[in-house]
Amino acid sequence: MYMRLVGVVISRELLFPQTFHSGEGAGQPVKLESILQYMEGYLDITGYVDDPRAVNGLQVGGPEDVEHIVGAVDASEASIMEAVARGADLMIVHHGLFWAGIQPLTGRHLRRVKPLIDNNVALFSCHLPLDSHSEVGNAAVLGRQLGVHLDGRFGQVGGREIGWHGHLTEFLEIEGFRARAAEVLGGSPHVITGGPALIERVGVVTGAGTSALEEAVELGLDVFVTGEGPHHTHFDAMELGIHVLFGGHYATETFGVKALATHLGERFSLRSEFIDQPTGL
Repeated sequence: MYMRLVGVVISRELLFPQTFHSGEGAGQPVKLESILQYMEGYLDITGYVDDPRAVNGLQVGGPEDVEHIVGAVDASEASIMEAVARGADLMIVHHGLFWAGIQPLTGRHLRRVKPLIDNNVALFSCHLPLDSHSEVGNAAVLGRQLGVHLDGRFGQVGGREIGWHGHLTEFLEIEGFRARAAEVLGGSPHVITGGPALIERVGVVTGAGTSALEEAVELGLDVFVTGEGPHHTHFDAMELGIHVLFGGHYATETFGVKALATHLGERFSLRSEFIDQPTGL
């Protein structure tokens, strides 16, 4: 199969011989509109009051038919160029094109949008609905991978709870949990050790989720997992008696787009993969 990159025909297999994962070698192209309608319902896109800059849904139109889906955390220039190079028809991101607000299509904003249009790649963005989702959401998937059996919701944003809390099947020391998180997140999380010697109850709100810290304490959680937080979180955690684990904003928000791209690949028998562009933050 061949791809188009700014007028040059290049073999996908020569460039990326091992990039295709879910749905490889599977069925026929699927209408973009069918995938969009499915995602609108599956993710409950219209059921969330999100930051207006999120612009959840289709942000850039694309081809009539889709064969290849990629997921990425950010609609950055680097991620978009990688999606184009890999021959994507549909790119799904957590952070879309408009976080800087309304801006002219010039400079780096144009450098992001133009490759999508030139190469007929659709861009779909999903922010809070993807943080929150019970199956492919950032918090739920990360929680399960950390060994948390999910019991309920917390962390309300815009009238919807986007975090999950639950319990471990065994008590752990915080260092043991830190080691488990390091393996799952692929990095070295920072832990504020304000909680009990042994932990069992864990809450997860991915990204910048420290606004839910006091609610986590009220729920009796031993550890609160999020991506990042302000300086005063250290003292808050120590005084409130809870461990806080900062896993990185980017790292904690890779789980949803990976899971959604895989789910769509399996649901529609399409190729799907994840573009990793870590920020270290």
